[in-house]
Amino acid sequence: MVPFRTVEKPAFKAMLQTFDKQYVLPDRKYFSQTAIPEKYLSVKDGIIQDLKDIDHFSVTTDMWSSVNMMPYMSLTIHYLSANWELKSKCLETVFTPESHTSDNLAEALRSSFQEWSLDERKLVCITTDNGANIVAAVRKLGWTWLNCFGHNLHLAVTNAMKSEKDRTARAMGVCRHLVTAFSQSWQKKKKLQREQVEHNLPQHCLVLDCPTRWGTKQKMVARVLEQVPAIRRVLMDDRRSQHLIPTWQDIEVLESINAALKKVADFTDALSCEKTVTASSVKPVLQLLTEDLLLPTDEDTELTRNLKKKMVGVLKDKYSAPATQQLLAKASFIDPRHKDINPGDDVKDALLEEMLAMPEERRDIGDGEAAMSTAAAGEGEGGSAPSSPPKKKKKNLADLLGKRKVQSSSPVPKRIRADTEVARYLQEEALDLHSDPLAWWRDNQARFPLLSKVARKYMTICATSTPSERVFSAAGNIVTPLRSSLKPDKVNMLVFLSRNMKTEK
Repeated sequence: MVPFRTVEKPAFKAMLQTFDKQYVLPDRKYFSQTAIPEKYLSVKDGIIQDLKDIDHFSVTTDMWSSVNMMPYMSLTIHYLSANWELKSKCLETVFTPESHTSDNLAEALRSSFQEWSLDERKLVCITTDNGANIVAAVRKLGWTWLNCFGHNLHLAVTNAMKSEKDRTARAMGVCRHLVTAFSQSWQKKKKLQREQVEHNLPQHCLVLDCPTRWGTKQKMVARVLEQVPAIRRVLMDDRRSQHLIPTWQDIEVLESINAALKKVADFTDALSCEKTVTASSVKPVLQLLTEDLLLPTDEDTELTRNLKKKMVGVLKDKYSAPATQQLLAKASFIDPRHKDINPGDDVKDALLEEMLAMPEERRDIGDGEAAMSTAAAGEGEGGSAPSSPPKKKKKNLADLLGKRKVQSSSPVPKRIRADTEVARYLQEEALDLHSDPLAWWRDNQARFPLLSKVARKYMTICATSTPSERVFSAAGNIVTPLRSSLKPDKVNMLVFLSRNMKTEK
């Protein structure tokens, strides 16, 4: 995170000399050409070793431009460890100077998979935004695609506001001018703090909405409504700013907007976590929004009802594709928190087929027991083999009956075992919504050996492309105006280490 040239600054050298006069500080070329590349290769080799043992994984990707307008594409991978722990790694921040056509993006994604020796057959799903070029690229690759929930919710809010632009434009404009006026004047900020104390209001700063940040419209409106008494007192004392005072009509419009948007404000953050399962909750969340929270009520104004109706329409449209519906239904079904949501017979049949296609670990009981007996017989004191042969153990009734049972028993067909597992799983009591589904599967995988393999597959899917967005947040703190000359390969290394070393801690 710190520029290489820091080690050549006189003050930094003087500080280290104070600590240890005998220490010889390496120059910046050592860090840029030796230390960072070696650390990068070391961490990369460790991740490659981890990825060799996984059965399934999902990825997210997104595009970003640095401060000097150099385009990059991020790629993150998500998988389950043997102990059912959800892992998330940043693989690459790839420089993509070519035109971002679907063909070029598809080639970049495939090259990244080859660089990391990733088997496309193990890919469960890729989560991206709704950009036409990336969607077309995923379609060319033949990968399963899921559109980002946060992006869809942002589109729902944006389209709803556009549909009522004639009624909301003035109030939203007043809102933005207010926030801008206070952010650009330290005197107004100081007066606002005094008025907040006087009116017993929370000591909160005003928030400006940002087109690329989900949910900021609602945060801006809610914060202005919260601070209206203090804002009015500050602006009343300044004649040049009195035109910014919101009218009662503006307040009514803002309250109607807030009543509609606050229903969906918290869902994006809840589904953006990288350490917990998220895709399995998309279907229940959509049902909650479209069938409950966004339904018009008697207390709603006409504007609030119209905004809710438009948001519901956009959300339903974004998840209307049959393939997406089936993917979300599968993810919800294998989550013990949401298995009571009826997925439909077609989804159950599809899951059964996947269970039958899953490879099983073959185990010969007789050979295993013989091997264990041989190993036990070969262990003497200190692990060495005894000098004399072991005494022949007299067989008892249990040994004789057990041998007959092994010889007479016939294996149960895999189809019957799969049907039985699904039936027993449905009879289980649904898990509490605050519980961890991964912990439940870790404790119960022996009871559901076939279904647990399918669970390991679908629980890796990300509901949002937020992991890629977080990569670019880290990149923005590295490729600053003072470091705008960093070469793309150094950017990739630094971002890679920043994200992956942070997740290891």
